[in-house]
Amino acid sequence: MGGLSVLRDLQALMPNLPLVYVSDNAFAPYGEREVKTIQERTHKVTEYLRQDCDIKALVIACNTATAHAIDALRASHPDLPIIGVEPALKPAAALSASGHVGVMATRRTLGSDRYHRLQRQVETQSTRPLHFWSQPCDGLADAIENNRLDDVQRLCDRYVSELFSVGPQMSGIDTVVLGCTHYPFAMDALQKAAAKRPVRFLDTGIPVAKRTRDVLGPLLEGIDPGYRSPQPTLLTTGDEVGMGLAAQRWIHPSLSAQKVRI
Repeated sequence: MGGLSVLRDLQALMPNLPLVYVSDNAFAPYGEREVKTIQERTHKVTEYLRQDCDIKALVIACNTATAHAIDALRASHPDLPIIGVEPALKPAAALSASGHVGVMATRRTLGSDRYHRLQRQVETQSTRPLHFWSQPCDGLADAIENNRLDDVQRLCDRYVSELFSVGPQMSGIDTVVLGCTHYPFAMDALQKAAAKRPVRFLDTGIPVAKRTRDVLGPLLEGIDPGYRSPQPTLLTTGDEVGMGLAAQRWIHPSLSAQKVRI
């Protein structure tokens, strides 16, 4: 359900764009799955969206799926615009006064080749020393997914504490990247956990929405700018009731979800 944070920003930036959202709840969260499973599911969901929903573009609203599947997906669907989600390392580096940036993400995202390439690229392009401090957050996406609020706060307290626990990052980190689309829904808990520290949290929803708008330029020109699309079509491979409640809580109170088999 974490991708709802990206859906929310897409809808806000392009209210005239028809949107369909597939939540792969039956296999979520991806960040704690084997890489092979992540790749297989990403391909299956994409095939479903193309064949059954006739999509014109795809946003992979998951850092882990982007890290492990987007290159192969683009090779398999060269005619389909595909936008991925990556931790906002470059914006964080630009905002950080100290050059020390924390990154909270799933273990799969932090361990991926794509993430390490991104980090090296940002460090190489920088005109000053940068330090990225990675914090894997096992279980946090799952707690958010299932609305276990006590666990969400407990895990946020734990991982924020661990991020600042030892070394120069103890006093140096002033910016923290949220490298999982679930984490923006835990912003209150994260800010509470970091209340005594002068730190800002960054997520990727708005940059991804802007990138999508740029990529879709010609397609958007064919849509009446005064038109307002109905609420997104929500599909899930898991619990449609839970999915609907999450969408009502985070997107709009009128939303409901339909279960599909993929």
